[in-house]
Amino acid sequence: MNERTTGRHARRFLNRRAFLAAAAATAAGAAVATTAQGWAGDNKAAGTLRVPIEDVRHTRTWMAWPDRTAIWGRDLSGVQANIALIARTIATYEPVVMCANAASAAKARSMCGSSVTVIDSIPVDDCWMRDTGPVFRTDGAGGLDAVGLGFNGWGDKQAHARDARVAEGIASYAEVPFTRADFVGEGGAIEQDGAGTLMATRSSLVNKNRNPGVSEGELEKAMCAAYGASKVIWFDGVYGQDITDDHVDATSRFLAPGKALVQMPLASDNDAYAKDARQQYQILSTSTTADGSAMTAEKLQGPDYSKIRSTDENFLAAYANYYLCNGAVISAHFGDRDADAAAKATLARLYPDRVIEQLDIDSLGTGGGGIHCVTQQQPVA
Repeated sequence: MNERTTGRHARRFLNRRAFLAAAAATAAGAAVATTAQGWAGDNKAAGTLRVPIEDVRHTRTWMAWPDRTAIWGRDLSGVQANIALIARTIATYEPVVMCANAASAAKARSMCGSSVTVIDSIPVDDCWMRDTGPVFRTDGAGGLDAVGLGFNGWGDKQAHARDARVAEGIASYAEVPFTRADFVGEGGAIEQDGAGTLMATRSSLVNKNRNPGVSEGELEKAMCAAYGASKVIWFDGVYGQDITDDHVDATSRFLAPGKALVQMPLASDNDAYAKDARQQYQILSTSTTADGSAMTAEKLQGPDYSKIRSTDENFLAAYANYYLCNGAVISAHFGDRDADAAAKATLARLYPDRVIEQLDIDSLGTGGGGIHCVTQQQPVA
């Protein structure tokens, strides 16, 4: 057994959830790709529209309600409870809209409560709104649009016939223009500082399961066009060991233009993900931003997997996978009391004007995800 399977840095493993890949799903996804209303790179307003950093004020948070036992099996009830807890917590700070299938909308309303708006007009396959939802762009003058990243089930690893349409459905509901980016990816694969700089892993995007035949340079150009950016800071990442191929938002986040945060492994950890985290920190510490300014990187210490509540080898314990909402940071605790307290203190120092909420989302973590993975912000125009 290699060190990767001991559970200390588990992500969304390929064998964790039952992937529903089917010819019909793939065909549906391909059909959706041909219905784009225009490429983001061709949008005449793309020079002024930009995906803002996540700490800007939000109009609402978007989420999705999981209801498929074929994906979650007996974990479904626990995951639904986690999703409801996250939604209720965010709803104390800003509006939350939950997309649910018609057959499960009543249950979603019951578990989420009256503070969360549940709609059944945008069908979903799963709960990963960060990856399936659109990224919203603002122009600083009241303009807002939405960009779809061509979600394809993380490289056709899971059925996505419904999730491939979520981004466009949300744009329609929000009554904003919709464009489709000229590349395939997921929101969790790209971090933006709102001032022209992106960061991402090659393993997730420069990958034949998303963008076959597309060079890194071509991909970078398409990403910058979609996000209103001009520079990408690349990390190698980890290929093929989790369903996302190593999304950046479980490890590194932008705090502000020129300032990032990296969740660090224990000094004794030396698996592929630990090496990846250390590389991300080193690269960010020596990089420059789109305007040439020096980057700085903060460290957020990860937990000791031998001390957390979960013993599941696929568990994701990512403090860095937090969500920023109006007035709060929604993060997780995992049962390593010292590390949980230290993470809360670090986040409080980095976000002094926000309440730090730590939630038990262990069922979601067993599925390889976190709070950022299941949320998508709609910024104020």
